[in-house]
Amino acid sequence: MTGRARDLTFRFLAEPTDVNFGGKVHGGAVMKWIDQAGYACASGWAGRYCVTVYVGGIQFERPIQVGQVVEVHAQVVHTGSTSIHIAIDVAARDTTAPSAERTTHCLMVFVAVDDARQPVAVPAYVPDNDEERALSAYAQRMMTMRQQIEAERRDFLARHRPPVAHA
Repeated sequence: MTGRARDLTFRFLAEPTDVNFGGKVHGGAVMKWIDQAGYACASGWAGRYCVTVYVGGIQFERPIQVGQVVEVHAQVVHTGSTSIHIAIDVAARDTTAPSAERTTHCLMVFVAVDDARQPVAVPAYVPDNDEERALSAYAQRMMTMRQQIEAERRDFLARHRPPVAHA
């Protein structure tokens, strides 16, 4: 163990400024919170500045209402040599409710960088129990699927170039 915190939780009230046209919290606000919590977790683990390189599988499971307590939980689930994989869960509850319900989940990947913005090594994360090993395996499966999707995307874009607009 590095002595570094491997997770953190942001808690706050969803505000009227976070509302979309349907009266619920805007998905863009949720994505901002996810990025902030993920960054804070990754940079805390790495002990240095980190950049977001991937956000995947964002699933909005249920809406967040204005006035609800929002919890954005970020935790390190896997590390590579320079990368940190963070699982993010967003949950919300009424202020008087005893527990929150998950509203959103995703996986993020950050890379630690030096002052010249070059990747640098990060402390290794080693799972301690079955739940942590399952989360690490999940992150590794998602990484394999991401690589397959990226290969497909590259192949598609190489074959289908957008038309060039003429002025």
